[in-house]
Amino acid sequence: MFEILASPFVACLVLTGILCYFGIHVIMREVIFVDLALAQIAAMGAAVGALLGFDPHSVPGYAAALGFTVLGAVIFTLGRFRDSRVPQEAIIGIVYAVSTAVALLIFSKIAVEQDEVKNMLVGRLLFVDWPEVARTATICVVVGVLHFFLRHRFFTISKSFDHARDRGLNIYMWDFVFYATFGFVVTSSVQMAGVLLVFSFLIVPAVCAMMFFNATRARLFAGWTIGVLASAVGLTASALWDLPTGASIVAVFGVLFACCAAGYAVVRRTRLKA
Repeated sequence: MFEILASPFVACLVLTGILCYFGIHVIMREVIFVDLALAQIAAMGAAVGALLGFDPHSVPGYAAALGFTVLGAVIFTLGRFRDSRVPQEAIIGIVYAVSTAVALLIFSKIAVEQDEVKNMLVGRLLFVDWPEVARTATICVVVGVLHFFLRHRFFTISKSFDHARDRGLNIYMWDFVFYATFGFVVTSSVQMAGVLLVFSFLIVPAVCAMMFFNATRARLFAGWTIGVLASAVGLTASALWDLPTGASIVAVFGVLFACCAAGYAVVRRTRLKA
């Protein structure tokens, strides 16, 4: 059993490491569903690639998905209006709906197996192999190193758009770099784990950590701990009871979130009484 779960567990560690970091940014920016939108844009790109005759798992198929994801990064960069009359989340929702519809229209006209469509949603984590884990890990490490050196710019923009603008930062340029690198990670992660699991890795650890900690470093370590715990428990439950792997991990994330929310409510009530 442990040999079967080794590569999926390492894949989960890779996803936890990078997506928890991006999740903190996403929550601070209040663009919670941006990864779902990017994932659907990537799916639309994969559908266009399939329409042109490219295998979704081939290099040309991946390039098609990635190209559309970069286009999505441009849209989200330009979708930040200075007067906040139209919230960026509205733009994200529109892009998500339209890209999903276009992908479904294309899939309806080409011969795509039902399992391929299902994998986009729930992934195929249990069947991931070491070369795929290595490729995804390489992408995540490169993106992580880039963000480490540019972290002050990204966090300044995530914390306050107005403050970043007052400091003279080129908001549109750095937003594009942020969303483009995020798109690289999402495109690779969704192919391996599916939309639901990637969303869970992105949001749940970050939300739980931000309930209790203010410092970024503490939030990262707490989020990573939650991600590792959910991965270990979910994969074990999946193997022992023959359950879908991705859905099992997402369910464990739900339990951990409920526990953290209950704990936060107790802590907050105690602080108010003090």
